[in-house]
Amino acid sequence: MTISQSILNGERLALARLLTQVENNTDEGRAALMELFPHTGRAHRIGVTGAPGTGKSSLVNQLALHYRKKEKKRIAIVAVDPSSPFTGGAVLGDRVRMRDLSGDPNVFIRSMASRGSLGGLAQSTANVTQIFDAAGFDIIIVETVGAGQSEVDIARLAHTTLVVEAPGLGDDIQAIKAGILEIADILVVNKADRPGVESAEKALKAMLELAHPTARVFKHHGTYMSVNMPAKKENAALWIPPIQRTVSTEGTGVPELAEAIGRHVDHLRLSGDWALRERARLEVELEALIREGLMNKFRGELAAEAYENVLESVLQRKRSPWEAAGALLNGDVK
Repeated sequence: MTISQSILNGERLALARLLTQVENNTDEGRAALMELFPHTGRAHRIGVTGAPGTGKSSLVNQLALHYRKKEKKRIAIVAVDPSSPFTGGAVLGDRVRMRDLSGDPNVFIRSMASRGSLGGLAQSTANVTQIFDAAGFDIIIVETVGAGQSEVDIARLAHTTLVVEAPGLGDDIQAIKAGILEIADILVVNKADRPGVESAEKALKAMLELAHPTARVFKHHGTYMSVNMPAKKENAALWIPPIQRTVSTEGTGVPELAEAIGRHVDHLRLSGDWALRERARLEVELEALIREGLMNKFRGELAAEAYENVLESVLQRKRSPWEAAGALLNGDVK
């Protein structure tokens, strides 16, 4: 039996092994991705992002518990942790806050290293969610590292993006920087039992009144790209991100948050946005793979010595980077 067939049969050990293969970008992992791709496209991907200290991991824990107890959904959680600058591995700290989920055979938690990705998401994160999708999980929750201002990548991957804020962080408009509000489908004010929750919510409402979303903004390989959405279905209502208060340590507000997520899924289906977001995500992923493949082919066909000579000419200021790139592409590497 192939590992792909084992995944489709629901074998957890095979799933864990394949996730490692995919994260390490092995030949076996890539082959399995191709075999499993026809079985994907059914799971609902929820992205959870926000500044550090807002309680994202605790919120994900409570949200997963709600889906398991109330809706009997199969849940996969991808917790993207900061990479160690020494080993390149993940700290795995998020698992400490998700002990309530341990032992449940219908919950799978996978910690991943960001591996230096500015958006908090490594390229392999999308591949890991694809494996979970094929394995039959109903909901895939992706929690980012919490860089706060550079996590627009999550909007490309998720159907529903939660931006988590908390009162008392010292800046009521911290979430507005770098367009992080624009990617929010639902705004969550966590730790709502703390002083200052009213002012934090007021600031978010004020900014929502100024927002007029006409495009989704994605960031890929450090470059911002605006993916203009095709025309929606006629009479489709505009989705205005709701603001939900939660206290994740107690589970307060989590059922209401799950209801808001459910309403957003209904909106995506009725408006046609679900298919549009899938198209935009796959288009960006396809372009990234083409770019990577062309670069690998180019470097494979180019003599290492020729490349080093051109690079040296740039270092000595004899050529500009633009001239050097043109020379390499045209084969003029003398």
